[in-house]
Amino acid sequence: MKQKINWRELGFTYMQTDNFIVVEYHNGAWGKPQCRADTMIQLHIGASCLHYGQAAFEGLKAFTRRDGSIGLFRPLENARRMNATAGRLVMQAPSEELFMEAIRLLIANNRDWVPPYGTGASLYIRPLLIGTTARVGVKPADDYLFAVLCMPVGPYYKNGFYPVKAYVQEQYDRAAPLGVGNVKASGNYSAGMLGDLEGKEKGFPICLYLDSATHTFIDEFGTSNFLGITGDNRYVTPDSTSVLPSITNSSLQQIAADFGMKVERRRISLKELPEFNEIGACGTAAVITPIYSIACRGKVYTFGKEKEAGTTLTKLFKRIQGIQYGEIEDRHGWMVGCEGERSNESEAGRKGNGKRQGAAVGDQDEM
Repeated sequence: MKQKINWRELGFTYMQTDNFIVVEYHNGAWGKPQCRADTMIQLHIGASCLHYGQAAFEGLKAFTRRDGSIGLFRPLENARRMNATAGRLVMQAPSEELFMEAIRLLIANNRDWVPPYGTGASLYIRPLLIGTTARVGVKPADDYLFAVLCMPVGPYYKNGFYPVKAYVQEQYDRAAPLGVGNVKASGNYSAGMLGDLEGKEKGFPICLYLDSATHTFIDEFGTSNFLGITGDNRYVTPDSTSVLPSITNSSLQQIAADFGMKVERRRISLKELPEFNEIGACGTAAVITPIYSIACRGKVYTFGKEKEAGTTLTKLFKRIQGIQYGEIEDRHGWMVGCEGERSNESEAGRKGNGKRQGAAVGDQDEM
């Protein structure tokens, strides 16, 4: 029985569901997934996640599709990215099989919280990995907790798919060139929190960050990848060691190529901003947020119409949403069933050792 929720009015906020899943790693092995209703986690005061930042998370969504089934969008890519993050932070990642088992168990136990088809809402899933061993010296933990929680969500931005104003934040850097900006370490988000807050105080919902070495190249928005659309039908997105490989961006690149667009993944100079007809911020939560203007060094650059998303971003957005909700053919096998259905993703993608040495994430195999 579905929850009595106004699904169409949901925002992107925490909501308590029936339970969540935890799996513990002790003595060199992962235990069995356990279902818990109590949302409080007991941690040792010396846990490495608290003292040395051994903490990582992922974000993905489940959708009720047109045929009534529940589908996950590219979850194996989230498992692989968590593995890559764990490798960089010297943590023990769950295998792809364990990752998927935990998510499917979570959805089975919270099925009534999956928004119905046609509401525009989805179930947001947050896998979390933390080091739990007590450490007073800088050393990787021996013990880990893998937890997965979920909540129904609406659009990340309350006004839906409409353009917003952005601000180039140069007072702070999100990540160093050889740091951990290219993995989903929890601390990355606290690094950009002050800059994003100051941007909001200036009236900008979203901030754009530059490369920390020279402040001349575009890296990414505070919570999303940058993508630009040119007048000659090119999809351009940054190639940077400080940018998180976005599963949404990777998928949009493939869709753009399907549309016959030329996809360029390269360094983007700040001076190129006036050359874009449309600019978007893309990620799991918002999918695409169209950008109407970017304030930078005393100038304001505008892209398209103030109250209407550009045609290309709209087309990309509708295509990926159509695939997620089962309205458009899933040509690339991105949707994965939640109820014992065989994954459409490759057999090779289902194999993973879950070792502490994380696997690299490929250009088109990102999120």
